[in-house]
Amino acid sequence: MSKVRAIRGATTSYENTKDGIVEATLEMLEALVDANDFQLDDVISAFFTTTKDLNAEFPAVAARKFGWVDVALMNAHEMFVSDAQERCIRVMVHVHSEKSPKEINNVYLREATNLRNRGFEDEDQ
Repeated sequence: MSKVRAIRGATTSYENTKDGIVEATLEMLEALVDANDFQLDDVISAFFTTTKDLNAEFPAVAARKFGWVDVALMNAHEMFVSDAQERCIRVMVHVHSEKSPKEINNVYLREATNLRNRGFEDEDQ
């Protein structure tokens, strides 16, 4: 029996342009699908955020171009943290899946590869 699973992804855009945001988002969505082997019919929703320095386009536009035309999509700005990764696009995709939570592969690309470790830094520094 399939369950609802959340899959996380993050990437960065090289620049604050429509093309830059769409290109980075498409690359991230392709990587999420490849890493987790889900189909369009499995996708329930996707919630995208960007850092405040990305505002030239909604990441959901890329999802529509990717074929997710009947998927519930949402865009928002990430909360501001002074030392946060710049030009960052994040997504949480909800899918129907037979996989356990441990089998889900979150995807972090480009300059976002270190985001998964945030909060686990050595406290003695």
